[in-house]
Amino acid sequence: MEKRFQPYTRLAAVIFLVIGCLTVLQPFLAAILFAAAITISSWPLFLLLLQRCQQRKTLAAAIMTISLVFVIIMPLTLVTWNVADHAAEVVEHVRAAMADGTMAPPDWLKDVPMVGEQADAYLRKLIGSREEMVALAQRYMEPARKIVLGGGMVLGSGVAQVSLAAFVCFFLYRDGLALLAALRTAMAKIMGEHAEPVADTVSRTVRGVMYGLLGTALAQAGVAAIGFLIAGVPGVALLAVATFLFSLIPVGPPLIWGGAAIWLFNQGSTGWAIFMALWGMFLISGVDNVVKPMLISRGSSLPFLLVLLGVMGGVLAFGFVGLFIGPTLLAVAMGLLRNWTSSADEAPTGPN
Repeated sequence: MEKRFQPYTRLAAVIFLVIGCLTVLQPFLAAILFAAAITISSWPLFLLLLQRCQQRKTLAAAIMTISLVFVIIMPLTLVTWNVADHAAEVVEHVRAAMADGTMAPPDWLKDVPMVGEQADAYLRKLIGSREEMVALAQRYMEPARKIVLGGGMVLGSGVAQVSLAAFVCFFLYRDGLALLAALRTAMAKIMGEHAEPVADTVSRTVRGVMYGLLGTALAQAGVAAIGFLIAGVPGVALLAVATFLFSLIPVGPPLIWGGAAIWLFNQGSTGWAIFMALWGMFLISGVDNVVKPMLISRGSSLPFLLVLLGVMGGVLAFGFVGLFIGPTLLAVAMGLLRNWTSSADEAPTGPN
């Protein structure tokens, strides 16, 4: 009688153990998932480095981790610092302009078809009336403060999560071979003959999505930096890093190069503003249509809607690193579903 219930008691013990482990690791789950995605994506590079380091795992893992610090953590930290610094400068500039009475709408606003003259007249009336300006500031100050504070918190938490992910990556690199052997054994016992195809689908999909996201973001940031340099836009390094981050969000880069084009237009550089708009439309945003399909051709190509839902849901669930985790999890699920359905379709139906 007792032997009959032994499998169920073991299963219950395993379930409770898994729930307990997930509860303990829940605060660090996002960083662990991000670290796992990074490790899987860069595993071929680590194996190559391991050979160059004469199979010294600790040294190779340390080099990979330090590289992550320079490639991801430091640029993200600089962007967070610059955003906070420039936000304070913008507030002081607006405050000084209001005090001196030098604030005025841009000259090009009148030339906007249909609504330009009305918008220009309204803004001049608003700027000329101190009472209306104070009322408007009081109305929108709190929402603006919450938006800026929320953005700063997301970036700040992103720095902390990425730093923790880099720390976890060191141990995943160092002990990765042993972990792989253990995972293969466990998956073979659980899934049997399907273990190898499932593992291949997961690794291929994770690499495809991470290469697609990061590779496209790097390419767009590089092309954007060249455009900013040619057009004479200040803060090229900061804008390039911002383009990299916004490239992870669907329809994100136009917010950066579009803002640069508007700034140039406001400065009177109409020709350079048109150049920046064309450069952004055809080259910066065009990279997404050329580079991303090439990079994820071996992975799982996600539809636009799933990318958008993955990014938004990932950020809500995991914070900044959810930009990577959300689309990656959806891509893995879709890849496994495709693998399962194709296997089911190819299975023999038997005699009628």
